[in-house]
Amino acid sequence: MDNEQDKSKLKFGLVGRNISYSFSRGYFAKKFESEALPHSYVNFDLQSISELDEIIKNTPNLKGLNVTIPYKEEVMPLLDNVDKRARKIGAVNTIKITRYQNLIGYNTDYYGFKKSLEPHLKKYHKRALILGTGGASKAIAYALKKLKIQFDYVSRSEKEGVKFLYSDLTDDIISSYPIIINCTPIGTFPNVNECPDIPYDAITEKHILFDLIYNPEQTKFLSCGDIKGATTINGLEMLELQAEKSWKIWNKT
Repeated sequence: MDNEQDKSKLKFGLVGRNISYSFSRGYFAKKFESEALPHSYVNFDLQSISELDEIIKNTPNLKGLNVTIPYKEEVMPLLDNVDKRARKIGAVNTIKITRYQNLIGYNTDYYGFKKSLEPHLKKYHKRALILGTGGASKAIAYALKKLKIQFDYVSRSEKEGVKFLYSDLTDDIISSYPIIINCTPIGTFPNVNECPDIPYDAITEKHILFDLIYNPEQTKFLSCGDIKGATTINGLEMLELQAEKSWKIWNKT
């Protein structure tokens, strides 16, 4: 009987750095309460991903983890197995912990983004600019490939695979990419007066501006899009969709 009770009290959590603001903890706390589940969800705020091993060893009944900035890529070598799709993407945001404490990595970000963007797409949405090159941007790129949308990266520094620096962006370039996705943390609370440095004057009502940030709900990036009549989407629905996908993965036998 005790064993059964122990099994029902499972632990889940989020691995990241400076994550006191995290969406996931609040989302799952609410979910567990509304579904009368005796589980708990905790934040593991790590200064280095090397601390993960201690977390796994010292947290009884830990069954699943979400992974956020800056560890979505760094965590991969520490896992026992990585799902084929997450390997293709090159980033992990969900870890399933088996009964033998094997760590299996998945990516649910791509699913959340794809499902969130799809209803807004029109025939002319054929090209996208991805602002940023971190772990989140990799899942976005994978989803755009699946949607057959051509994309290019914008970064602050020159690196392989990056087509544009922010300083390269002109009105003409912005005009020719009707989807612009902010995968950087620029504009996240409390730095709400910041936004990616792009020529907003070239935004039109045919543009979609998608911000992976959800706090604040309306970033300066999205406000600048609104002023120009663009379709604007924040990261909240994407996060909810990826969280539910994580939950399914953790519960899959």
